[in-house]
Amino acid sequence: MNCLRVPRILMPKEGTDLYKWSVIACDQYTSQPEYWKEAEKIVGDAPSTLKLTLPEVYLGGLDEKGRVEAIHQNMEDYIKNGILQELPAGFVLVKRSFGKQDSRYGIVVEIDLETYEYRKGEHSLTRPTEMTVEERIPPRLRVRQQAVVELPHIMLLIDDPEGSVIESLVKRTDSFRQIYDTELMLKGGHISGWLIPEGKETDMIMNKIEQLADPKVFQEKYGLKEEYPLLNFAVGDGNHSMATAKAAWEQIKEGLTEEERKVHPARYCLCEIVNIHDKSLEVEPIHRVLFGIEKEEFFKAAKAYYEEKGCRVEVEKQADAVPGSSEEVHCFTYCHESGSGVIKIIDPIWGIAAATIQTFLDAYLAEHKETRIDYIHGMDVVERLGTKEGNMGLLLPEIHKEDLFKGVILDGVLPRKTFSMGEANEKRYYMEGKIIRKI
Repeated sequence: MNCLRVPRILMPKEGTDLYKWSVIACDQYTSQPEYWKEAEKIVGDAPSTLKLTLPEVYLGGLDEKGRVEAIHQNMEDYIKNGILQELPAGFVLVKRSFGKQDSRYGIVVEIDLETYEYRKGEHSLTRPTEMTVEERIPPRLRVRQQAVVELPHIMLLIDDPEGSVIESLVKRTDSFRQIYDTELMLKGGHISGWLIPEGKETDMIMNKIEQLADPKVFQEKYGLKEEYPLLNFAVGDGNHSMATAKAAWEQIKEGLTEEERKVHPARYCLCEIVNIHDKSLEVEPIHRVLFGIEKEEFFKAAKAYYEEKGCRVEVEKQADAVPGSSEEVHCFTYCHESGSGVIKIIDPIWGIAAATIQTFLDAYLAEHKETRIDYIHGMDVVERLGTKEGNMGLLLPEIHKEDLFKGVILDGVLPRKTFSMGEANEKRYYMEGKIIRKI
């Protein structure tokens, strides 16, 4: 089943200052209002996606309602006044540079929301990598319900180790029309985009992506010994934005005929597809620190939990380095005030180490209300916090890119805070848009 459709992209009219136009995803810098104040200062009175989106730092604020109303009015004004103009139907090939050795490449497409589900236990062709917190949807829905324009910061991942889809396009950028090329504000790097017009090229892209989920290819790629539901796309970033688009579409389609549902623009969500094997993507584990914990009781609870699941547990009371994990053994280095060691879960029933530890931690925390958890990126911070009295740090093993898809296939959506994909300033900046509702 083909999940994609060729969009008619909206871009600002020629002559617009794209440096001021493009701002970072609204779910970044949520604890740093000063970042957004600086963005507002840079933008000034110029046309900008900052005026079409609601930075989540302002969610729940006293002026949220006024901001949302202004966003809806700005969208309509940008359409009526010709600030936003529709390009011919096509995909957009994107190159994003961060000052690192490798640039990130992607293609902006429309995904059919009928092929996507975010609720746990669903087996759609497009699925989130991490659990969706449904309580986060309603405030975002207030922005989308009356919006006439959609701006994407969603990143969909494909598992294409051969580089047959996006990488084959990168070598031929000279054959496509460049539609933007600009620096991005506030350490966002540089971005360029080329329009791939609808036709043989877009058909070939969609066919290649569909082939990635061919049942035989799928079975062999992941070494599956039994049949599992096919997975074509995994949501890498913007999970709650995509869930909001789905929730909005479910509301809209209730009032439509079957024929209207097939073509309604809100059925399709704009996003960027990136190969999980793109050299620029650095997938890093997110570690854990537990506060208010008694370590021996913790080890006892862990052994009881895992043995009940059919696993074996070994706790080694010293560790010189973070051990690697394999399919047969998932290893976690721990540290506390009196030393460090390794917890080994042998014959795990989960496909990825983060799922192995987090399912236990969720159960443990439910029974121990006095214990608190935090999710930490840096190993040095884990060691500093974890070695304080009454605390424990847990270092997760390195994540291999190919394990992400296999983890979703075997375990369902992964636990929250399983992995991090790039720094905050590397997240997607708003650039393209599309109409989702008639004025």
